[in-house]
Amino acid sequence: MAANEGIKGMEIQDGSKPSSEDLASRKYIHWDDPNVEKKPANEDEDIQAVADLINQLQKAQYNMHRHCFSGMFFHVMLDHQFQHGTLNCVGTHARTQGVVKGTLVVSDDLPKHLKQSMFSRGGEYPVLARYSSEPGDPGLDDRIPQPRGFAMKVFNVKDHGPRFSSGVNLTTQDIEFNSTPALDLADAKTTREIIYLRSKYGPGTPEIYSHLEKRADCPLQKARDQVRNTHLESTRQYSQTAYRFGDYVAKYCLQPSSETQRKLYEETVKPDDADQTDILHRWLQNFHREHDAEYLLQFQLLENLDGEPPLASDPSPSHPLFSQNTPTSFPSH
Repeated sequence: MAANEGIKGMEIQDGSKPSSEDLASRKYIHWDDPNVEKKPANEDEDIQAVADLINQLQKAQYNMHRHCFSGMFFHVMLDHQFQHGTLNCVGTHARTQGVVKGTLVVSDDLPKHLKQSMFSRGGEYPVLARYSSEPGDPGLDDRIPQPRGFAMKVFNVKDHGPRFSSGVNLTTQDIEFNSTPALDLADAKTTREIIYLRSKYGPGTPEIYSHLEKRADCPLQKARDQVRNTHLESTRQYSQTAYRFGDYVAKYCLQPSSETQRKLYEETVKPDDADQTDILHRWLQNFHREHDAEYLLQFQLLENLDGEPPLASDPSPSHPLFSQNTPTSFPSH
């Protein structure tokens, strides 16, 4: 799908329930509160093991195809097969469904709790956004239900706040989403275990299910294979986990807001239709020829360390604290 003119008008607003005055006056937890994060035992070792595995598998992908997909890791059936290059892709977000471009417009009259980092003052930013399917096979059949991704790269960002030394001079900001609200790779230990299983057995196979069914988090790990398979322009997208948001901690989501997009939620991929193996990108092309796409970017700020849902879970219905933060539109092209 060719790049289209997109993302126009991300005005940050505070218009959800409860009232904007109520949300602005609440006491939110600061990101550096010592109780926000407790480091588990052996976390450094788990993180390094994950990095080593993914780096090894990315190198194998490059050696086979002379290019590499970001976030990729692979199905390694046996060590001797790996050594001889027999790999099947099972990684993340390899299939591009569409790319659009546009403008992020930040309102200058945000309430204080939303004036964080790049949203601290009004302005306009060029944006490039990508729709994707999460698994690592760039030719994945669209009829297979799997999480879908959406990522925005925002350019000309100056008020980005503190950064790691390697990115201190960058003027871009990445904002990434996934269509499943819960993060199955909930911590470093889980990530290490699940990536190993996926790399050895592949996604959705009887072999991996036999291992997942022994785990306490089995329903969460298998949920990715049971998602609703619908039009990407009608798909709500989530941060999945919490991130630092300026002074605070927040989850965020991107909600389709136009009437046309809401109606498309009823349009689902037909699993038995042989003509729909690549339907998602064709639906996107057809949509952007005729319609604008509009979204609301919303944030949920951390208030209560005891009462908040786990970082890997869906935002709690008892905490409907998503502050509406930017109408986002992709004009037709």
